[in-house]
Amino acid sequence: MKWGRGRRVLACMICVLGTRGAMAGTKPARSIEAVPDRAHMQQIVARASEHGARWDGPETGPRAQAGITLAIVSEDLRNGGILGVAKGIKEAAGVMGWTVRVYDARGTPEGRRRAVASALALQPGGVVLVGGDAREMQAGLAPFAQQGIPIVGWHVAATAGPIAGSAVAVNVSTDPLAVARLTAMAAVVESAGHANVVIFTDSNFQIAQAKAAAMAEVIRACSGCRLLAVEDVPISGSAQAMPAVMHRLLEQHGRAWTHALAINDIYFDYAAAELTRAGRPDGIRMLSAGDGSAAAFLRIQAGAFQTSTVAEPLNLQGWQLVDELNRLLAHQPVSGYVSPVHLVTARNIAFDGGPLGQYDPDSGYRAVYRRIWGR
Repeated sequence: MKWGRGRRVLACMICVLGTRGAMAGTKPARSIEAVPDRAHMQQIVARASEHGARWDGPETGPRAQAGITLAIVSEDLRNGGILGVAKGIKEAAGVMGWTVRVYDARGTPEGRRRAVASALALQPGGVVLVGGDAREMQAGLAPFAQQGIPIVGWHVAATAGPIAGSAVAVNVSTDPLAVARLTAMAAVVESAGHANVVIFTDSNFQIAQAKAAAMAEVIRACSGCRLLAVEDVPISGSAQAMPAVMHRLLEQHGRAWTHALAINDIYFDYAAAELTRAGRPDGIRMLSAGDGSAAAFLRIQAGAFQTSTVAEPLNLQGWQLVDELNRLLAHQPVSGYVSPVHLVTARNIAFDGGPLGQYDPDSGYRAVYRRIWGR
């Protein structure tokens, strides 16, 4: 993988925070002495907020494989991140000339079983798993591996890159721990080191647990900050659960609660409405560790509750998933490219796809992939 010098510096700065943490009320898993001071955090946040980054991904690879039918198994298309990636996959597959079938699990175990079974019955050339947990779905995915049908995934593991011992060859994502740490550092910076935080996560997913633990670790390392709670709310049930959760938290913490961090923007779709009902128009400042939904962009543009999101380049990642699958179909190794983290704020939202309600880097990645594929 190619990294620009600035991206390498940012990655190194973020990586000093370590990779483990703990939930509220428990001790951190290890020392957090390496967490940078607030001045250093300001540098990290500023660098991640830059716009107009140059392409630093793959430049070479196999030509487009012809006549491929592609199955997309999506965790829940109501999730803006998953929908954005699915759109990117379809766009890239159209350039390839591939046929695409989409199966939506709608966020339930039974839905996952049906979606996987339908994809297997299709006998596709390849599968993209969008959302879900590769580890939990291993048994259902095993028949694809046994038949030599390659699988790639998006946000299906706690780390980006190849997945050892899995039917899924590679997890396409930004570094989820870097995303989580950046989100927490942004809260520390904007609060001048006095953020009182509630974190929202979903323990059904390994990646969500890892992100929540990383955010908690950074907040605990801030001497003037307080971690008030870590709330486990399933993403698929957030519309039903969040009103009661928000009501309880507001009664418990009142105006002492200043910041909400979440592993996904979707929680804030419902939290903002409850804050308005509770007479908190000044609100609680919301920062999300993914994925950069259209609703999140609108809140940031309007200055309504949400101040930032560490947005995934969803369309780009859709193109990367198609490229990774094409490499496997050509019997070549995956690129393993990891996109740099990017913090979307009111100051930079006018760039890199922001006016369209998405983070879509102006890096020319479409032209690069077309050149690689001969399309």
